[in-house]
Amino acid sequence: MTIRVLVTCPPMLGMIDSFRPVFDRSGVELGAPRVVQTLSEKELIDLVPEYDGWIIGDDPATREVFRAGKAGRLKAAVKWGIGVDNVDFAACDELGIPVINTPNMFGNEVADIAMGYVVALARETFEIDRGVRAGDWPKPRGISLHGKIAALVGFGDIGKATARRLQAAEMQVIAYDPAAASEPSLSVDRATWPDRIEAADFIIVTCSLTPSSRHMLNANVFDRVKPGVRIVNVGRGPVISEPDLITALQSKRVYSAALDVFEEEPLPMDSPLRKHPHCVFGSHNASNTADAVERTSNIAISKLFGFLGLSA
Repeated sequence: MTIRVLVTCPPMLGMIDSFRPVFDRSGVELGAPRVVQTLSEKELIDLVPEYDGWIIGDDPATREVFRAGKAGRLKAAVKWGIGVDNVDFAACDELGIPVINTPNMFGNEVADIAMGYVVALARETFEIDRGVRAGDWPKPRGISLHGKIAALVGFGDIGKATARRLQAAEMQVIAYDPAAASEPSLSVDRATWPDRIEAADFIIVTCSLTPSSRHMLNANVFDRVKPGVRIVNVGRGPVISEPDLITALQSKRVYSAALDVFEEEPLPMDSPLRKHPHCVFGSHNASNTADAVERTSNIAISKLFGFLGLSA
C-alpha cells in the first residue's frame, strides 16, 4: 500500500512544488489541500484518517482529530514550526501516535518582523503610506528609538533575536520569561511579569501560548502601562486579551498596535481593530521567508519520514 502524507501548513503549501520531488523519490503520495490559515476540526476528522503521516500547521490538532486518525491510517505527525499550543500531545501519547515539532527555526525571521513593527509604530510609517496612497503628504511626528524601553515578553529563540535588534537600535530591554536561560552576550534586565511594566515605551510579545501566558496582557496590565505605550505581537494572539486591547486603544492608553497574530484568525471583518487608525496588521506570517520555509519543511519531512521508516 502506498504511504500517504498530508500537509496542512500554509507556508509549506505555498512552496509545495519544490518539495514534491522528495515525496516522489520515496514513493509517497502527497496530499496538499488549499488552506488559508487552518482547516476546521470537522474537515480534519474527515481528512486525516486517509493519511499515514501528517505535517500539521496551526490546525486544531485535537484529541478527536487524532482519535479519528488512529481509527484510520494515521501513524505519525510532525508539527511544522515552533508553537505547539494547537496540538494535543497527551492524546498522541495515549493513542501511540509519535509526534514532534521543529523548534528553534524562525528566531531571526520573526525578530526581523518584530523590529520592523517597532520602527513602523515609532515613526508611523503605516500612516504615511496610507496618506501618500490617498494623495496626501502626511508628516506625523514619531518618536526616536534611542533610549526607549522595550518590555520583551518571551526570551526564547525569538525573544533573544529580537533583543539583539532592539539593542542595535540602542533601546533598553526588560525581558520576561521565567523559564528562559540567560544570554551572556545580551545585556538585558530580567523581571517578573508584570513588574516594571510602567516603564515600557514598547511591549513586544514573542512568547508561545501556554495556560500561564494566555491573556497576560489584559485590562489590569493596560491600567498600569505608560500612557501612549506601543504594542507589538509576533507570538500568539491569545497572549493578549483583544477586547481589553481594543478598550485600551480606544481610551488612548495604548497609542498603537502592530499585530501579526490574533485571537481568531483570520481577523474577523467586524473586529473594531480594523477601524482603529493606529493599528497595523500581519497575517500570522512573520516566519514566512523562502529560506526559513525550505529549511523547516525539509526538517519536518525528515522527521516524519523517520517515524514512517522512510529516508528523505
